[in-house]
Amino acid sequence: MATEVKVPVLPESVSDATIASWHKKAGDSVKRDENLVDLETDKVVLEVPSPVDGVLKEIKFSEGDTVTSQQVLAIIEEGAVAAAAPAEEKKAEEPKAEAPKAEAPAKAAAPAPAAKAAGGELPPGARATAIREGVDPSQVEGTGRRGAVTKEDILNYARTGGAGKAGGARPEERVPMTRIRKRIAERLMQSKDSIAMLTSFNEVNLAKVSAARKELQEDFQKTHGIKLGFMSFFVKAAANALQRFPIINASVDGDDIIYHGYSDISIAVSTDKGLVTPVLRNVERMSFADIEKGIAEYAKKARDGKLGLEDLQGGTFTITNGGTFGSLMSTPIVTPPQSAILGMHAIKERPIAENGQVVIAPMMYIALSYDHRIIDGKDAVQFLVDIKNQLENPNRILFGL
Repeated sequence: MATEVKVPVLPESVSDATIASWHKKAGDSVKRDENLVDLETDKVVLEVPSPVDGVLKEIKFSEGDTVTSQQVLAIIEEGAVAAAAPAEEKKAEEPKAEAPKAEAPAKAAAPAPAAKAAGGELPPGARATAIREGVDPSQVEGTGRRGAVTKEDILNYARTGGAGKAGGARPEERVPMTRIRKRIAERLMQSKDSIAMLTSFNEVNLAKVSAARKELQEDFQKTHGIKLGFMSFFVKAAANALQRFPIINASVDGDDIIYHGYSDISIAVSTDKGLVTPVLRNVERMSFADIEKGIAEYAKKARDGKLGLEDLQGGTFTITNGGTFGSLMSTPIVTPPQSAILGMHAIKERPIAENGQVVIAPMMYIALSYDHRIIDGKDAVQFLVDIKNQLENPNRILFGL
């Protein structure tokens, strides 16, 4: 019985997807729920599992092709078993009579169809391209998922004569943007062209937050099964401040301002595909443990490429932490339709004046970029001061002060 493998139903905001890589080739045995192909959309990479056990009879689209919702990607012969190796391959394993020496160079002229990349079996689209271009896939450095060599990698290697891999005095390599990277570029340009963006700064003394984490870390981890990080303090402080300054949590829709009575906070997470911002919903109702668990779950999903479209949709405010990469100060970019984003930075011990004394304290610069069309400088500055006051006295966070 033949079973069709279709493109999943894509959300309204996603019109189509690109085939990133096939994990199986025609004739391979497949198991139910085994990942067959990765589809790259503007936001995430979707895995398409096999609906049944059987043999992958036919692949309808190659890597790099664009597909839409419910298009048939492949045909699986349900319950079938992969055929044994062709007789020709078996014969090839047997000792052969010595061939004329003159024929040897001709046989080595092109890579064999079953050539493998350095990271493993070559996907079908890349294999065909390698044969056509006369490229040895084992010499190509893969840029696909899990280091897979893609069709584009083969073409780039052929066009540059291997400069991207082999080096040279002035190596160059042309690599097409992924769909996610192109979407990020489009959103950033949309922000630049549509928002009157301004950034305000402040600094925070994190001595009391650091002391609270040190004092409560062991008990917190025993009780909740997860570490108490700095991010939960910032997320909770932001949620409290958003309730007091609702314009920071608002968005622009044409000539209207939409005020959101909830705090859905997007947390910026860096992946090998680019920056993604999964959403913690109703943060105003969440505990510190809920926040830490939510962030940890999203981080794991991002690393494993398991983030779904529903994880990324929505969000009324964003927090990004450039400090994890060593950034001391930056001006984060607002993502429409949101109107503001909070930037955290590296914690550095610096001398500061405190009660007439010079002391060394763990200090962090914080930045708020905002849409000046609806947010006045006074509101932005007071919002930052509110967060500063909560973090410098963590009891205010707990009591919503």
